[in-house]
Amino acid sequence: MFIEQRMTSNPITITSQATIADASELMRTNNFRRLPVVDGGTLVGLITDRDLRAVAPSPATTLSIFELNYLLAKMRIKDIMQKKVITIGVDATVEEAALLLYNHRIGGLVVVDKQGAVVGVITETDIFKCFVDVMGLTEGKTRLTIDATDKIGLLHEITEVFSQLGINICSMVSYTLPDGQIEYVIRADIAETEELAKRLEEIGHPIKHIVYIK
Repeated sequence: MFIEQRMTSNPITITSQATIADASELMRTNNFRRLPVVDGGTLVGLITDRDLRAVAPSPATTLSIFELNYLLAKMRIKDIMQKKVITIGVDATVEEAALLLYNHRIGGLVVVDKQGAVVGVITETDIFKCFVDVMGLTEGKTRLTIDATDKIGLLHEITEVFSQLGINICSMVSYTLPDGQIEYVIRADIAETEELAKRLEEIGHPIKHIVYIK
């Protein structure tokens, strides 16, 4: 799946000359946590709700509300924005976006086209929604965790059992445990699991866990 299918397209942006109050109002009104900063069609920075909180006056301040408003009106986005922005290309995959978010421990990425123009924003929430959709969690499926030993033909062995029993596999993912053991997580439309469990056990791939998720 590609980022273009999951990102927020044509995101609202702000210029570096805008005020802190402008950014705060945009984020509050649209329920955003980040805004790309664009000057003349070029990405020059990023402003987040964390950046705004960092310059917000302390409750213990002795300044009057008029003095506070005056100072905030004078402060520009360029004074506090993040200038080194991590971006990703619009033709990248969701997996690449997830890895960037994970490695850099950030909550969102600015998406750019081949010319470097801002075309979207993808966030950790978008990635989470993608995971839920790809795994079919909202559709109501039986989730099986199967123990296996990695070898050529392993996937065929497992899916052949499902095929013989006329069970449709909706999604499948595998991962390696610290001890090198492979676990397959399969979601499928299963009405009765006893025969399936028996046949998987016979070929050396017992069901470790089973639950219906809806």
